[in-house]
Amino acid sequence: QVQLVESGGGLVQAGGSLRLSCAASGRTFSSYILGWFRQAPGKEREFVARINRSATTTYYADSVKGRFTISRDNAKNTVHLQMNSLKPEDTAVYYCAADNIGGLVPHEYDYWGQGAQVTVSS
Repeated sequence: QVQLVESGGGLVQAGGSLRLSCAASGRTFSSYILGWFRQAPGKEREFVARINRSATTTYYADSVKGRFTISRDNAKNTVHLQMNSLKPEDTAVYYCAADNIGGLVPHEYDYWGQGAQVTVSS
C-alpha cells in the first residue's frame, strides 16, 4: 500500500510555469507505475501523464505534450509534474496516482493523492 501527498499547486498567469510534486510513503514505491490526472469543475477526471517504474518511458495526453514533463525519483519516493506554457484550460485539480499496472484511465489506479489546485489566469 502507498499513500500519496501532492504539493506545489497555485495560481499562475497564462504562459507561466508550475511544478507539482507528489511524495509517497511505503517501501515499494519503485514497484508502482505513476500517473498524473486532472479534473476541472463539471468535467470528468482525465489522464495527463504516466511514467513507468524505471523512469525510462513516459506518456502524455495530447493536450499537454511538449509543455508538461513527468519525472520520478525512486530514491526519494517522489514524482513530479513540471508544467510550462500554462493555459487557462489547464485549470483543474491535479492528482497523482499509483498502481502496479496503471494505464491511461483513472479506474486503472488504486492509490490517489488528495489533489492540488492549479489555476491559470488569462
